[in-house]
Amino acid sequence: MFPHTITLKNERPALAFARDGAIVLLSSILLSLLGQVSIPLPFTPVPIVTQCQAVLMLGLLLGSRRAAAAVLVFLAQGAMGLPVFAHGSAGLAALVGPTGGYLFGYLVGAFAVGVIMERGLAKTSSKAFLALLAGNGIVYLLGASYLASFIGAQKAMLLGVAPFVIVDLIKLTACVKILQWIGWEKK
Repeated sequence: MFPHTITLKNERPALAFARDGAIVLLSSILLSLLGQVSIPLPFTPVPIVTQCQAVLMLGLLLGSRRAAAAVLVFLAQGAMGLPVFAHGSAGLAALVGPTGGYLFGYLVGAFAVGVIMERGLAKTSSKAFLALLAGNGIVYLLGASYLASFIGAQKAMLLGVAPFVIVDLIKLTACVKILQWIGWEKK
């Protein structure tokens, strides 16, 4: 079972494991669907996507291990050829291509945000925003670092981070509003 799993009274461990597995699978499917919502930018190989913020929100909502498991399943779906990445791309080529670092950044970012949440450091809206911001920074760091191997460090920052900062801040703010709307904030 995953930590932070709510075990119902008299629930069997196998049933809890199956429930967690279903949550992970459904979360990976959600990420796959969000991959279809992307805006290509003509000057960079990195599109504007909704997946990144969804991945980070999974860290807050599911915890580190379930969120990371959902991202791993999502990456496996893409590696197997299912069109789950931005623009419907798929396959190992997408994982090792210019945007592959961002995809693996999702895994580390989701896990990190989950750890922050599990340690009780993200129980208010402002702290949740900071946790999401930290996760987004991890995605930027890993994504741009890997992109730099294709186009150089300066261009990677210029094309793989700079165009997205304002949009991502807006999306992170929307994530916090969604968290408030669903009653996530702990008082």
